[in-house]
Amino acid sequence: MTHILLEICCGSADDVLAAKAAGADRVELNSSMFLGGITPSIGEVRVARQTGLPIMAMVRPRSGGFCYTDAEFQTMLYDVDALLEAGADGIVFGILTLDGQVDLERCKILRDRIGAHTAVFHRAFDVVPDWRASMDQLVDLGIDRILTSGQCPSVRDGSKTVAEMIAYADDRLEILPGAGITLQNVHDVIRETGTKQIHIALNQVRQDPSTNQNQSIYFGGALYPPENQFEIADREKIHALRQMINA
Repeated sequence: MTHILLEICCGSADDVLAAKAAGADRVELNSSMFLGGITPSIGEVRVARQTGLPIMAMVRPRSGGFCYTDAEFQTMLYDVDALLEAGADGIVFGILTLDGQVDLERCKILRDRIGAHTAVFHRAFDVVPDWRASMDQLVDLGIDRILTSGQCPSVRDGSKTVAEMIAYADDRLEILPGAGITLQNVHDVIRETGTKQIHIALNQVRQDPSTNQNQSIYFGGALYPPENQFEIADREKIHALRQMINA
């Protein structure tokens, strides 16, 4: 039976603890998953490191695209150094030019900064205009893995393209399917793509009543999600997924 590597997308150190308890093989650690994931804190990496799970740390200074200012790029370089020093096993990043191409110069600088650690190009790959040409460039840069939904809103929609990506990669680098994988479709995704690893977030809502005394106050943006709850990795769902793909 083929072992399917299970990577859990985590938004906090608590998520990593839950992923470890549920049988995950590896985690990607972010903050602000609502925004697609941005750079986590050093403290979260240090706490997550204690689980012994391989930690892939996101380096993304902001939401809203992947073409960064000079100051943002310098921030990314410092964050790489700090996250690796804190115990991250790899760095997840993606930098594009204004026309959506891989920014070869900056990606090379960042890849060199990562050194012997794992370098993962995130779903910025899903908006490049020619994924084959971009994959060849990432191979030449020494990228170890690409996270992708097959350039579709979800892997379920992009499974055919993900299968083509895996074939085209031909062991030059790893293709990690992620986005939109659920307990209901995970077997279909594995079968249709031929993948040996998946990337998934499985969360539950937790209550934090500390703001309830004045519910007229709101600290976020215009969407106004509830201030008295937050999401955390769902240990039971991750465990159920682990059992499903083991079977």
